[in-house]
Amino acid sequence: MPQLVTPKLSRRLLLTGGTALAASFAGGIAKPYISRAGSRPLISHGVQSGDVSGDGGVVWARADRPSRMLVDVATSDSFKDIHHSLFMDALPESDFTAKALIEGLPAGQDIFYRIRLQDLSEPTIIGPEKIGRFRSPPSDRRSVSFIWSGDTAGQGWGIDESRGGMRMYATMLKHRPDFFIHSGDNIYADAPLPAEMKLPNGEIWKNFVTEEKSRPAQTLDDYRGNYKYNLLDKNALAFNAQVPILTQWDDHEVSNNWWPAEPLTRAEHLYRGYTEKNAMALMARASRAFHEYLPLRNSIAEPGRVYRKISYGPLLDVFMLDMRSYRGPNGENLQEAYGTDAYFLGPQQIAWLKRELLASKATWKVLAADMPISLYVVYDTFRQWGSEAIAQSDGPPRGRELEIADILSFMKHNKIGNTVWLTADVHYTAAHYYDPNKAVFQEFEPFWEFVSGPLHAGSGSQKPLDNTFGPQLHYAKGLGQNQRRNAGPSEGLQFFGHVAIDGESEAMTVTLRDIDDNALWSTEIAPKRT
Repeated sequence: MPQLVTPKLSRRLLLTGGTALAASFAGGIAKPYISRAGSRPLISHGVQSGDVSGDGGVVWARADRPSRMLVDVATSDSFKDIHHSLFMDALPESDFTAKALIEGLPAGQDIFYRIRLQDLSEPTIIGPEKIGRFRSPPSDRRSVSFIWSGDTAGQGWGIDESRGGMRMYATMLKHRPDFFIHSGDNIYADAPLPAEMKLPNGEIWKNFVTEEKSRPAQTLDDYRGNYKYNLLDKNALAFNAQVPILTQWDDHEVSNNWWPAEPLTRAEHLYRGYTEKNAMALMARASRAFHEYLPLRNSIAEPGRVYRKISYGPLLDVFMLDMRSYRGPNGENLQEAYGTDAYFLGPQQIAWLKRELLASKATWKVLAADMPISLYVVYDTFRQWGSEAIAQSDGPPRGRELEIADILSFMKHNKIGNTVWLTADVHYTAAHYYDPNKAVFQEFEPFWEFVSGPLHAGSGSQKPLDNTFGPQLHYAKGLGQNQRRNAGPSEGLQFFGHVAIDGESEAMTVTLRDIDDNALWSTEIAPKRT
């Protein structure tokens, strides 16, 4: 059995707040005396892993008190041979969360990690363990399988334990994917949960409601409480312990349809009862909670950065985009020349994306976007005015479409092929094929965009397609025109997508599925050879 390589130098750690220390021991760390169970520190919200790439993966836990998080790593769940151990501190400054980057992993193996908590006030006291696992990326052309979706606990639909809780996570776990892309709206910080929701058959959906989920989030503790709420669900906890997460954010991690410099003066803000005056103050608190509670890598160059590349072997690179943090105002989106008002990804992120696409040697380049390219989304829903996403209307590129036109033409001129866009946001599932021969802007090579979601939120209906980039609808499923708005999870219109890349042929098969794991639509895409 291949062994984990224990480096001679101390390990680089990523910690949300507090102090991070690390040490490597060939035989594991010394085991202090374990006291009676009643006084032992506990892992309060399960364990998670994420951002698993060729150079390592992040592990995460939260303590119920100031603690040192002890992590053992092995290639079997028996932990008879601990090849690497490290520790880091979970302190009040980070709401007792801690995460670390485990490096030097053998390729293409199941990696098991064991987390225990050592009481900082009583170092002889160590709490019970929790075990998680993930699969490290292959170094050869082994088949790769992953899933994606978005939108968790939205539109008033929370955890109803009598109906199985967040069932989608149990459905997705059956596929045992290499990883899961959460395409944004990890929480609905702006959407309080009512105690009850009425179903069409007269039955009552009964939400479990915490204090932080009873009001729109404004304080740091409110945002933290939204993440803790989702981690109360048994399905999500089981999924997180078994499947690494690649996550990005969209609007509901902060406030509906926000942009960084937005004044909180819309009718929706008044209706929600916000007392804060601008979105940037909310963004700062929301960003901190997002990075504390999710297992994504921290950026030293730009703390709080969300966009990043995840390399998963020779067949796949995933480009996690951030369509929220650098955008200009949500307006009519009709600018004919590119400038600050037309920013969506922003110049710095676009320059990064171009560099990384040029450098990528992977067969497939997946662009994980938090919003679709050509679906029109209204910004101010009370006035039915403005553009929240990229698209604004048929015709040549304008406003935010100028960035997409630039990226697509860059790919064509630099012969960057085999690109696929994955997204969520609109609360239904769809397959779009972008054909330059049917587009107004034609300087690009054909590509697919796939939409899926929600995971556990209100269902949406199909939106019109903007013809700027020639999208052709091949499949869509969501609410029908005569169906009740905001259909809940029990009505079945919850969706995720599954991607399988064959190691031998390198073909990608994309399948759109529902909460009951029915395969709704599928296509196989052959890679183009250069």
